[in-house]
Amino acid sequence: MKIEVLDSGFIEVIDHLGTDLTVVNSARVSFGKRQTVYEEGDRKLVRFLAKNKHYSPFRHMIIQFHIKAPEFVMRQWYKHVVGIETTNSSATKDHAWNELSGRYVPVKDFYKPLVWRQQSTDNKQGSGDNMPDDLNTECQKIFDNFMKNVEESYDNLLKIGVAKEQARTILPLNQYTEIYWTASFQAIMNFLELRTEKTAQWEIRQYAIALKKLVSEIYPETTDIWFQAHDWE
Repeated sequence: MKIEVLDSGFIEVIDHLGTDLTVVNSARVSFGKRQTVYEEGDRKLVRFLAKNKHYSPFRHMIIQFHIKAPEFVMRQWYKHVVGIETTNSSATKDHAWNELSGRYVPVKDFYKPLVWRQQSTDNKQGSGDNMPDDLNTECQKIFDNFMKNVEESYDNLLKIGVAKEQARTILPLNQYTEIYWTASFQAIMNFLELRTEKTAQWEIRQYAIALKKLVSEIYPETTDIWFQAHDWE
């Protein structure tokens, strides 16, 4: 299960734990009950749990992803992992994160935007309409010239023997990196709530859209009910 994202990125499912029945069986263990077939009563229970924020049963469903994304996307993504704590309602728990190291592996891939966006006039951190065609072409020229100089400079530093951990200091945030991310269903839903939102940066939204498709394939009933319970699209 793999979806290509942007020009060279992707999200791939490596492994997962549990099924749609995992939520209801985790919740019903209090009564010593266990379902083997998913029924309408299970849908009602999952809807009640999601609507009333009884989230612990959703943490028994786990997915491990292999993700390739630009560094600036990963820095936004990692905000969902930091600050992990142990309170019952925390949406930042249940993550594991391991990342490709530029200390060991030379950086080779860089994200290239095909369309440049204007600064939003009503959102200080966001973007607005696309640049006019003539200015978009000018932006591409500026970008290409810069990236040619960066890549040549980086390669030259490596060729003369500079350590990779130091040579990488000249690289921009569009460099691609790779991670293994393991997270509970609840933690993934928290990510989707924030990163599928229209004000989220376009690039990370593309990953969130792909992530939603993958999670929906693995846990179709639970994902659909969760989105309905929280009035998400």
